[in-house]
Amino acid sequence: MKKLLALLVLFGAFALPGATLAQDKAAQPVAEAAKAVEAKPAAAPAAAPAGAAVAPSATAAPVPNKGDVAWLLTCTALVLMMSVPALALFYGGLVRSKNMLSVLMQVFVTFSLITVLWSIYGYSMAFTEGNSIIGGLDRLFLNGTFDPVKGEFAMAGTFSKNTPIPELVFVAFQATFAAITCALILGSVAERIKFSAVLIFMVLWFTFSYVPVAHMVWFFPGPDAFTDPKVVDAMTAKAGLIWQWGALDFAGGTVVHINAGVAGLVGAYMVGKRVGYGREAMKPHSLTMTMIGAALLWVGWFGFNAGSALEANSTAALAFMNTFLATACAVLSWTFMEWVFKGKPSMLGAASGAVAGLVAITPAAGNVGIPGAFVIGLLAGAVCLWGVSGLKKLLGADDALDCFGIHAVGGILGALLTGVFNSPSLGGPGFVTDWVTMKTGYSSIGEQLWIQFKAVGLVLVWTGVVAYISFKIADLLVGLRVSEEEERQGLDINSHGESAYDM
Repeated sequence: MKKLLALLVLFGAFALPGATLAQDKAAQPVAEAAKAVEAKPAAAPAAAPAGAAVAPSATAAPVPNKGDVAWLLTCTALVLMMSVPALALFYGGLVRSKNMLSVLMQVFVTFSLITVLWSIYGYSMAFTEGNSIIGGLDRLFLNGTFDPVKGEFAMAGTFSKNTPIPELVFVAFQATFAAITCALILGSVAERIKFSAVLIFMVLWFTFSYVPVAHMVWFFPGPDAFTDPKVVDAMTAKAGLIWQWGALDFAGGTVVHINAGVAGLVGAYMVGKRVGYGREAMKPHSLTMTMIGAALLWVGWFGFNAGSALEANSTAALAFMNTFLATACAVLSWTFMEWVFKGKPSMLGAASGAVAGLVAITPAAGNVGIPGAFVIGLLAGAVCLWGVSGLKKLLGADDALDCFGIHAVGGILGALLTGVFNSPSLGGPGFVTDWVTMKTGYSSIGEQLWIQFKAVGLVLVWTGVVAYISFKIADLLVGLRVSEEEERQGLDINSHGESAYDM
């Protein structure tokens, strides 16, 4: 009976968007992450994505730049690599050998599941016009992205006027963001959660947390919609709530890292501590694999951050260099802090420092200058080290692989500092203050910091509530965790009938 109920919940989650949301007027799907214009990195005063479908005009429609298309396709593949294999190996090496395959399986299947859901309804509800919280269903099953009769592909805008890209490229790029965000949560509940519970939770949390947050932070009609000062207010009103506030999130500090990190902490509380936690040694079984995973994450993250410019331009170059530099700074910061306070620098610490730097620079990548990258990277290593040690003890949760301590803490740090170092007086590029003329500027550090703080607060509450309800439903349907005997034997054998290693 429980299995039947679980299947019904999964089916309901697929059907829910079509059953509960009224079909809104055709919107123009927006592009993601950055807000920037060539030579003017960091455009939108709000969070990230830009790029609505290009409206037909009397003049010839602009043609996509092959360099932009090639760059974004490459970045999509790089972000895919960040999940499988990078995140899977990073997490897999951190667990005990008896649970290695369970982690690989959870990451691999979660990534696949979310990619399918994104193509069915997630993209449409995140990046088409609806209201300030959620989009519509105009792109259900990716309808409208290709016209087989005319043989024409729909176009999406970027952050520059008259600079389209094929919409399907943007769909694929954003799919990898959604999928890796969900996979990140698995680190908090590793080594004791049921595989069936993982799948039920992911469907619910993706639908009711990731998709609305992505819409609120990243959706706006795109630069080409701002044709005249008279339409500015009307176009802005179509954007997501947090975008309207003016929050800056280049590649996912709120949408990805805070969203996943808080959900992971909720899961750690609800699933409970691992058997023997605090009494038995639970050392990583392969730091070699963890280091390989961290290195692959660093490489793949260039696609994540620099790709969020949506064009092969100077904003992408800035995001690329900031990602490179901040990560290196965080490795050094974490390593030396650990050396001072724990007596020895560890490989695990260096790898964790790299991820902390990558997380913290994500919202800032194209929104701050080089001075900001230095400061954000150095602070990320120190602050996230505290997040996985001192803060973790205060919270008392068994966040097995420190999803909250690195992703939520690092994401909050990066999101807030983005508001500070976006200032031109601190080397930042500012943001677009007039989408009609594409003029850039800046208000004040205090004002922008307050906007960033509001965005962080809303996402914290939103994802926390949705995560609690989603885990609760999964618990009621199939139970959240395996039995104590199965946990002691390991999830590889008991959940998947396999062993990572035949000794």
